[in-house]
Amino acid sequence: MSVSSQPSRVKIVGGTLLLPDGQLQAGPLLIADGHISAVGAAAEGAGDATVINAEGCIVSPGLVDLWCNLREPGDGQKGNITSETRAAAHGGFTTVCASPETSPVNDSGAVTHLIRDVSGSRSPIRVLPIGATTKGLEGELLSDMAGLVRAGCVALANGRGGFRDARVLHRAMAYARTFGITLMLHPENQALAADGYAHDGRITTRLGLLGIPEVAETTAVMEMLLLAEETGVRLHLAQISCGRSVQMIAEARQRGVNVTADVAMHQLLLTEEALSGFDSRFHVRPPLRSEADRQGLLEGVRTGVIGAIVSAHQPHDTAAKQAPLAATEPGLSSVESVLSMGLMLVERQELSLSVLLQRLTAGPAAVLGRKAALEAGAIADICVFAPQERWLADSASLVSAGHHVPVVNHALHGVVRLTMVGGRTAWPSGYP
Repeated sequence: MSVSSQPSRVKIVGGTLLLPDGQLQAGPLLIADGHISAVGAAAEGAGDATVINAEGCIVSPGLVDLWCNLREPGDGQKGNITSETRAAAHGGFTTVCASPETSPVNDSGAVTHLIRDVSGSRSPIRVLPIGATTKGLEGELLSDMAGLVRAGCVALANGRGGFRDARVLHRAMAYARTFGITLMLHPENQALAADGYAHDGRITTRLGLLGIPEVAETTAVMEMLLLAEETGVRLHLAQISCGRSVQMIAEARQRGVNVTADVAMHQLLLTEEALSGFDSRFHVRPPLRSEADRQGLLEGVRTGVIGAIVSAHQPHDTAAKQAPLAATEPGLSSVESVLSMGLMLVERQELSLSVLLQRLTAGPAAVLGRKAALEAGAIADICVFAPQERWLADSASLVSAGHHVPVVNHALHGVVRLTMVGGRTAWPSGYP
């Protein structure tokens, strides 16, 4: 990782710490040689450290994103590893999982090594590649899954490409189970989704849009859960959008199925109503669904059935969003505003601050078999943010190459004051 220099000992004082049990407690935090040395009262006596005043701020583990499109390798028009990881650091993220939806697709060790090499020299944060389950993400021939993991991929996925049929999916799960590989799968029955691009509900009926029914997701969820139960694979269902999916995942976990799940932040905040003005920013996949689905997803987050919240960051160039709605490319540029959107849910009392932060830190880290906690001995991946301070999401403040932000030109709570990766400053550059 390319980061600025940092004193060997740093003490953060005046802030409120997010403890491993989810409690928020005032106290100092001592960092030494890239690790957390002491927390709370045990950090009081360090007098030879550089002091950072975090008064009025929350000090939490660095945010972890399970799905982020970095657009490299690619043509660079939509962004690159440098621009998008800087944007992630601006948003408080210290670790992002890089989607395999690159050009060329990350379906070989050579592409994985390229991503690791480029991020190692040009990213201020930690980048963990996700490999493609099938060659070219075409859903037919399995990639060298074990080879991708040896090259450094933390999981395998197939994005929105899906699988040709259930036999290929079953084979992929059986292979992954043999080698202990986590599969991150996006549940969507492509035949049922067809050419749709919005939730099949009231808004599509009123505006004449082509809809994607909830059953396009729920039938895929059920198929994946049953196959995971039969194979014993470690399954992660990515970016679910339906309340019924939450119920099915909860029931499967009660049966002992090894399954986790995540949801994109915009699915927790927005509904199909966002498309009422034909705003192409809100053309996303899976589509924004009904208020009942949003409430079901929130309940899943509160109860822990959904253990992680992701950005699902997809930066686009301006032309990709300037067309009739059906012809635009799906996706939001969201990694810089995820925390602030979450704080909007806290302000509405739909999520507690503690649950929000756990689903952005410890939850996604656990999916990767890692930890994200403020405890002695842990790597010093830190996010310090001021929950009451405001910032404006506009072209002057955004770092990402994509400016199609769901909350563009809104005054948002939650200014990220400091992002540290391994005790070194990732955002802002050169601080303190």
